[in-house]
Amino acid sequence: MLAVMSLENEKYVLFTTFRRDGRAVSTPVWLVPMPDGEFAFSTGNESGKAKRLRHTPRVTLQGCDRSGSDPHGPVYDAQARLVTGAELAQVRAAITAKYGAMATTLGLAESVAKRIGAKRFGSERVGVMISLNAR
Repeated sequence: MLAVMSLENEKYVLFTTFRRDGRAVSTPVWLVPMPDGEFAFSTGNESGKAKRLRHTPRVTLQGCDRSGSDPHGPVYDAQARLVTGAELAQVRAAITAKYGAMATTLGLAESVAKRIGAKRFGSERVGVMISLNAR
């Protein structure tokens, strides 16, 4: 239970996925707790995170600062899966509930960027659902 409380209270979490050759790739993300004990965030369907998750669900989580340069606290081993549809809607609602105006502003920026064809926001969003491994 301590792990869950620690991650729930983090504003940013270093999310690490693994390449086919086993090399780790870490990215700071917003992380929200979900009702069923999982955690989640959203990303672009064509992002590196999503591509790596399609070949291996193994991930790690660790608290960090906004830039990901100051990891702190324990590293949690976990499994992640991509979600769409109703599950994605739940993830987005949880993000808005936790991050409020910042999430709303980012959502508006994404909408505008997609309309003008900005590459960074070109792909559809997917949710990433994360289950901590039992210790």
